[in-house]
Amino acid sequence: MRVINEDRIAAKGGFPTHPHHDMEIISYIVSGSLAHRDSLGNVETIGRHGVQRFTAGTGITHSEFNPSATEPTHLLQIWILPEQQGLTPSYEQKVFEPADYPGEWVKVASRDASDGSVLIHQDAELYTTVLAPGEQRIYTLKPDRHAWVQVVKGEISLNGHRLDARDAAAVSQEEKLLLDSEPGAEVLLFDLA
Repeated sequence: MRVINEDRIAAKGGFPTHPHHDMEIISYIVSGSLAHRDSLGNVETIGRHGVQRFTAGTGITHSEFNPSATEPTHLLQIWILPEQQGLTPSYEQKVFEPADYPGEWVKVASRDASDGSVLIHQDAELYTTVLAPGEQRIYTLKPDRHAWVQVVKGEISLNGHRLDARDAAAVSQEEKLLLDSEPGAEVLLFDLA
């Protein structure tokens, strides 16, 4: 994982056309909506709980903007280095409604696009979950795997350590991750090699 940018885009604001190459770029929409246009001919808009992924590969140009005249857009944009350079550029997007997966970790991105997730070209999996007030969630890491836990909203206790919205924790040499949330929370978890 290279970077996680937290972006807030004002109504009718955005990023003009710009290039990328040799990067897996995932946008996770926290609120509002995001319109995307790229050099592959994709013209798409995605809203809350949407996940947008593109493989920049040999090169792609794109623009992103908030199509609303009144509401801001809040998103996390994640950059992951691909397993190999020179991949064919591609794009996809999906919506993962938490109400459809109560009490679960929802896989939203993976190397094999399993469980309906979007495809990334790296040995990594990205999960999201929404915890109701007072709810717990457990995640088990396989040996020699690492995790990055990003609190999107609310607050959690992660193995006894408090994390608030916008906080994150890098985790290694732990088998189980226990998340508790008294007020409720929305969390992203990266399972990494």
